Amino acid sequence: MADSIIERCEAQGLRLTGQRRTIASVLETSNDHPDVEELYARASAEDQGISLATVYRTVKLFEEAGILEKLEFRDGRARYEDADRDHHDHLIDLHSGKVIEFVDDEIEALQERIAEKLGYDLKGHRLELYGVPKKPN
Repeated sequence: MADSIIERCEAQGLRLTGQRRTIASVLETSNDHPDVEELYARASAEDQGISLATVYRTVKLFEEAGILEKLEFRDGRARYEDADRDHHDHLIDLHSGKVIEFVDDEIEALQERIAEKLGYDLKGHRLELYGVPKKPN
C-alpha cells in the first residue's frame, strides 16, 4: 500500500474531521472485512461521540472517492476494505461468514489465458469462492 487512507483522503482534498480520521484509522488497522456496524463499534470505542450515521456517511464518502472498496458476499451485509491493497481473492465460509483472503498464481495465469483466448487484455477481476468446511475423515 503506497499511502495510508488518511494520506489518500488528504491528497484528494477530502475534509477530514477528527471523527473521519478515527474511522479511517480503524479501517487502516482492520485485518478483516468489517461492515458499517462493526466499524461503528470499533470507532465508537475510540470516540464515543461518533454516531452510526457518521460512519455510514464517511464510508460512502470514502467509497465514492475510490479509497474503500465495497464487498457484498451474499450475506446481506456490505463490507469494506482498503481499495489500495494488493490484489487478492476471497473464500467465504458459508457456515461462519469468515472471509479468507488468498492469492493463487495458477488462478491468475488461467484468467489471463482465458481473457487472451477470448481476445481481451485483462484489466482486473474479482473472484469469490463460497464453501463449507470439509468434515474431518
